Amino acid sequence: MNHLAANTRSSILVLLSAVLALGACAQSETADQRAQRERAKAGLALWEQKCKTEAGEKIYRTVEDVEGITLLKVRPPAGENEWHDRMWPGAAFAHEGTAEEYIKDFLGYEEAFGRPITPTARGGINTSSNPSPKERPGYRYVDVTDEKDGTRYRYSGSVKVVGQKDQTAPGIISEMKSEGDRFDPNVYRWTLDKTYAPEPSLRYAVTYEDHVVPEERALGVASSTVTVLDIQTNEVLGELTVYAFTYGFESRGNSAWMRARVCPTYGGGSGSPSRLFVDQVLVPRKDN
Repeated sequence: MNHLAANTRSSILVLLSAVLALGACAQSETADQRAQRERAKAGLALWEQKCKTEAGEKIYRTVEDVEGITLLKVRPPAGENEWHDRMWPGAAFAHEGTAEEYIKDFLGYEEAFGRPITPTARGGINTSSNPSPKERPGYRYVDVTDEKDGTRYRYSGSVKVVGQKDQTAPGIISEMKSEGDRFDPNVYRWTLDKTYAPEPSLRYAVTYEDHVVPEERALGVASSTVTVLDIQTNEVLGELTVYAFTYGFESRGNSAWMRARVCPTYGGGSGSPSRLFVDQVLVPRKDN
């Protein structure tokens, strides 16, 4: 289903206002500045068209009660050099986690923030303990093949003791007094667990394909498609295509792709769009 989120329209108006503001200075602008302004206007128009005609979700079949999935690709680390690179492959998912954070997105639960979760009002991915029953669970494990050694590993996560509180610190002393016998000296943190993945391979998998189309990138438009697969039947279960638009590559240090407008979004945007799409196709098993 192709759609342009309602809040994206307000983003378009904000960006268009910025572009028009540049136009107000047209009499004093240089030829390069004029070219940049025209390129921004053309990029905005292209992005809006793509949001209406190509961006969005397509869900062909859903699967309930899924415990684990395979990530055929994991988004690599990125930083300022990538965020400023017009041709960076991962530009459409600039705000998504990379490396282990990308894996954690699929293991964490979705936090509802005290309201119902709907297709247009999604929450945030959290890995703290004691999620509410109203919140959506993540997958129990995720399999990933290490590119360096070709070995398939299974990742899961849990809250562990990672240290002890400093019982000489004023804040901790106050906590000890107020808690009394209930005081817990341990420091807890949710961490990844990594083991060798057993055979056979998992049936369901997720991958992505970043599109680097030179004529679109020249206008500051990037796109990428996330695909959900049934490996056993060689079937595509769902696809999410995202388009992003930004400008300002001429100035270093402004993290252009991190400022991009993106469609579609999930209830105001999220740093975990792949997870929030995949769990609509491969519905994670709920705790018993």
